[in-house]
Amino acid sequence: MDAAAARPQRDTARRKGWGRLLLRVSILVLAFVAMVGFSVVLAKVTLTPSPASEDLVKSNLHPGRSLRQYAEDYTFLAACKQAGGNLVLGMPFGILLPILIPRRLRMLRMFLLTVAVIVLVELVQGAIVRGRAFDVDDVILNTAGALLAYLFVGRRLSHRYHVLAEDPEPAPEDSPKAAPRTKAASRTKPKPRTKTAPRPKAAKAEPRRTGRSASAWSRLRHGVSRRAARGRSRKR
Repeated sequence: MDAAAARPQRDTARRKGWGRLLLRVSILVLAFVAMVGFSVVLAKVTLTPSPASEDLVKSNLHPGRSLRQYAEDYTFLAACKQAGGNLVLGMPFGILLPILIPRRLRMLRMFLLTVAVIVLVELVQGAIVRGRAFDVDDVILNTAGALLAYLFVGRRLSHRYHVLAEDPEPAPEDSPKAAPRTKAASRTKPKPRTKTAPRPKAAKAEPRRTGRSASAWSRLRHGVSRRAARGRSRKR
């Protein structure tokens, strides 16, 4: 009876375990596909030659120079488009990378991977692609977008995924009779004390009468009785 009653619980736990595994694999596959798609878009946006701007674009190794140029030479909408585009371009790193990398030092690893990928892309732009150049401000804006996306979305999303992956539901016990031990039950019971028989109380020792005092007392009684008998005989 106990085994038959525990079988439905085991089947339910097994189905839940398979469901959780399927959900983890689905999330991981979706994140990987999204990362690949983002990489294709990133390559198309950053590595496409632009011969028309070949004479205008120059490499920038001084942080803030391109940002000042956006503020001074560009219109407000054009500056927002240029800076905002670089921020948006780095946001997928902060959402997808935390799911694909281990949980330990998640933010640091995401930051280092984002910087490495963006620097590599900028170097390829400056060395190979016509009309494009290395810009350190693009690296800063892309990394800032990744950090913002991680703080607002990626941290919570990756935390839920890793909790789902590392904390599966415990399987029910085979025996339904087995119950968790409580604190009171876990304490060792003290050994019962054996009752020892009470010692008999020593009887009070009666004062011993010495033979000398007993003979004196008997002589006194006999003397009194003799005197009384003599007095009665004289009266007669």
